[in-house]
Amino acid sequence: MGVSAAGYDLTPLTKAQVDEKAAGLTDEERRVLLDHGTEHPFCGTLLDNKTEGVYHCRLCNLPLFSSNSKFDSGTGWPSFFQPFDQGHIRYLDDNSLGVTRTEIRCPRCDSHLGHVFPDGPPPTGQRYCLNSIAMVFRDS
Repeated sequence: MGVSAAGYDLTPLTKAQVDEKAAGLTDEERRVLLDHGTEHPFCGTLLDNKTEGVYHCRLCNLPLFSSNSKFDSGTGWPSFFQPFDQGHIRYLDDNSLGVTRTEIRCPRCDSHLGHVFPDGPPPTGQRYCLNSIAMVFRDS
């Protein structure tokens, strides 16, 4: 994949590299990141975070979203209207609930992050709905 516009290496990790990074995950982190689960609404640790900084992939540390694009969607999950860099998000069709949704994953380690919906605020109209457990926050 090369390098993102923001200058980050997007080369996909090998299975061995993912396994090595996943060794320290809790059962719940594994369920969400590797088994494509979802945490319960209104319980994620990053939902009410208002600190300035960047949200990174829990598994491989790729920057995913800036606090500048975070908004309160009222859905119970941290929501953003645009990613840190478009190349830092991978989009897949998800028909698991009988309706078509767009799943978002980390392009480097393939971790499940959440979903994106076309009902967000301007300027993008997108609502990236994330699992807190899929991210690590680093303040600026």
